[in-house]
Amino acid sequence: MEISLKYLPGGRAVASGNVMAQSDLDLKEAVLKEDLKFYFMNPCEKYRARRQIPWKLALQILKILMVTTQLIFFGLSNQLVVSFKEENTIAFKHLFLKGYSGVDEDDYSCSIYTQQDAYDSIFYVINQYRQLKNISLGTLGYEHEGSGLKICKQQYKKGTMLTSNDTVNIDVSTETECIFLKPQELAGKNAELKQNSSFFSLEFYRLIQVEISFKLKGIALQTIHARELPDCYAFQNTITFNNRAHSGKIKIYFDSDTDIQECKDWHIFSSVLQKNAQYILVFDGFVILSCFASLILCTRSIVLALRLQKRFVNFFLEKYKRRVCHADRLEFINGWYVLVIISDVMTIIGSILKMEIKAKNLTSYDVCSILLGTSTLFVWVGVIRYLGYFQTYNVLILTMQASLPKVLRFCCCAGMIYLGYTFCGWIVLGPYHEKFEDLNTVAECLFSLVNGDDMFATFAQIQQKSTLVWVFSRLYLYSFISLFIYMILSLFIALITDSYDTIKKYQQSGFPVTDLHEFLKDHGSIRYGKEQTSMPFICCCRRQQSDDNLILIN
Repeated sequence: MEISLKYLPGGRAVASGNVMAQSDLDLKEAVLKEDLKFYFMNPCEKYRARRQIPWKLALQILKILMVTTQLIFFGLSNQLVVSFKEENTIAFKHLFLKGYSGVDEDDYSCSIYTQQDAYDSIFYVINQYRQLKNISLGTLGYEHEGSGLKICKQQYKKGTMLTSNDTVNIDVSTETECIFLKPQELAGKNAELKQNSSFFSLEFYRLIQVEISFKLKGIALQTIHARELPDCYAFQNTITFNNRAHSGKIKIYFDSDTDIQECKDWHIFSSVLQKNAQYILVFDGFVILSCFASLILCTRSIVLALRLQKRFVNFFLEKYKRRVCHADRLEFINGWYVLVIISDVMTIIGSILKMEIKAKNLTSYDVCSILLGTSTLFVWVGVIRYLGYFQTYNVLILTMQASLPKVLRFCCCAGMIYLGYTFCGWIVLGPYHEKFEDLNTVAECLFSLVNGDDMFATFAQIQQKSTLVWVFSRLYLYSFISLFIYMILSLFIALITDSYDTIKKYQQSGFPVTDLHEFLKDHGSIRYGKEQTSMPFICCCRRQQSDDNLILIN
């Protein structure tokens, strides 16, 4: 390598190779600082600096309107599906459950207490099924000609029981016996023969349960009034006479599983329905295109940010001979873009499913609802990013970011205490209080107590059958309420308040300076172009110049 010497006045000599290397490094540093400064600008500042139109911002605003409109249309359509299912379930209970009052007693529909009531209820289901087409008000029918009622009884094997002598001789192994009754058989004389057969001679002391299952089909015509094509439904109904407890009370459960199926050979003479379906499909297509464009732009931004991060890390290692800290590396990873990408992917998949449902090729309402609902949630949460460009809202966002790690650690510790109270309440108070019968109910009850709901009812509903348990319940509830409301919730609020005070103090005295902040500190802001008299509305909001050195918004 040649090193040429240049003699300056006064006898000094400078190596021109070192000067050139130093000038290249300075030039690289200036370009890097300018790119970094531009990267951490908001869309309005980017427009004023380089006249770069904020396409992502405009696209996100458009996408919020389109996705929300799409969700509203799908929600109205899904509401018809839910109401049709619920109304049919209520109708089935009134049709097939004898003496049904219209209100479920608990987690079961109704109950019976005598043997004659059990026989009457079983035969009532058979007779109602036989004359379904004559008594039903809906568009119900049998699944097909070979369908029918399947009746199964489960019982212990043969044994004897003498309650007067407290003697029980029974085989705990169970046996299940089933019969199948077709609608054609029920209409003839064979129905009376089967109902009088030995199958219906029940020995209640060893009977566990009787299960009656049948399948019906129906058509939802109410969607036509909403200018939508109708859906066909298959209802798998199961009526269970539960005698497992042998307590003298048989609980009757009614369960209806609904399956939406594609209607076959339907012909609807209305051009309005066809055009309305086509318009919605076209709108869904525009939603997919907008989300796809947003996905490309956000992915491109993340890729460019990772390249800029690599340039900064390599330059820092070359000039200062040390590595960039992990916190500064994370400044380049824009979590909002990741959230937008996830939202776009879910919206695209949900929109495709919605189009297939609209065309009556699929019936996955639940999956589509989860995808569209979650994506809309993420879209609206992403609006917080743009509110962060204003100093007042930025304080709130920074407070949430700063307090989140401490809050999560605090919740882990408080969760251990919460689980302890949950298990304790379930095992001790479960037999005496309906809100403590199972773990899920106990967790919901305790959470409502933390929020100050339903306190008096929880205290009052405890059964006073055991004085020891009643005293324990008072100690249990008072200690839980005192601990969580007066101590844990207060500490929870204190953590957030402390983070808020810290952020306010940083905004007044300056944020902690990292390597990235120090690197950009001496670099002046990019000179804006000539101010124009006509500015886009989106770029009319300027941040104060003093705010730029306080924090890097990412």
